[in-house]
Amino acid sequence: MRASNPRFSGYGLGLRKEHYRDFLDTTVPVDFVEVISENFMVDGGQPRAILRQVRERHPVALHGVSMSIGSADGLRRDYLLRLKALADEIEPLFVSDHLSWSRIGTFNSHDLLPVPYTEEALDIVCANIDQAQDVLGRSMLFENPSSYLAFDGAAMTEWEFLGAMAKRTGCDLLLDVNNIYVSATNHGFEPLDFLAGIPAERVRQIHLAGHSQGKDLLIDTHDRAVSTEVWSLYAQAISLLGPVATMIERDDDVPPLAELLTEVSLARGFGAGELRARHREAA
Repeated sequence: MRASNPRFSGYGLGLRKEHYRDFLDTTVPVDFVEVISENFMVDGGQPRAILRQVRERHPVALHGVSMSIGSADGLRRDYLLRLKALADEIEPLFVSDHLSWSRIGTFNSHDLLPVPYTEEALDIVCANIDQAQDVLGRSMLFENPSSYLAFDGAAMTEWEFLGAMAKRTGCDLLLDVNNIYVSATNHGFEPLDFLAGIPAERVRQIHLAGHSQGKDLLIDTHDRAVSTEVWSLYAQAISLLGPVATMIERDDDVPPLAELLTEVSLARGFGAGELRARHREAA
């Protein structure tokens, strides 16, 4: 039997090595942390020991970047078993990865490559999700990635693909609001159509991050503060979804912890405002 994902409306932060000591030596005002699964999927060693200590203080979400759920040649069972061992030890809040592929055969792009939104791709993705969830014994979350190109011949939009995927497999969704904004800008679709089109009841977590302006496209760099436009889209998202687990994600040019906690506080403020609005409507 698969464990289902809880509804959790806390505010968290991606745990990065620059802040290990802060989390071990001080009380950090977050409701959960998220880690990159692959950084902790080796038995023993200092990273795993640090994660166990952090887990004593905070719920932990495991977020993968290498499952390659869109790979046409299937998933790697050794990878799934190592992820299961980590999940069984940490007892995470969520286990998530991306709707993308990065590997086929011996080739690994070390990047999150887009999936074509076709029926054939949907069959492959759903079969892989079923396998992953069966091995892990739990339902997973899958994130919408940023994209920089679109395939010809798409049978559905990205949000329709995500909805069909969730309905068929029972997985839940991790909604990256920054990625919606980046992809919408790059491809010329309306981000509010994305928000309106996803199955709101399947969203369990939200990511907020920064992006950069490339020569012709926006690039999902995770190396700066959340932009004004993404905060505005986040407000729209929680007006549709209600308060949902939200975290700030920074992977490069990582600033002092206090700067990121300011962004966590901003997210809390948006969530508190949405709760007040809902209470007024119900009164």
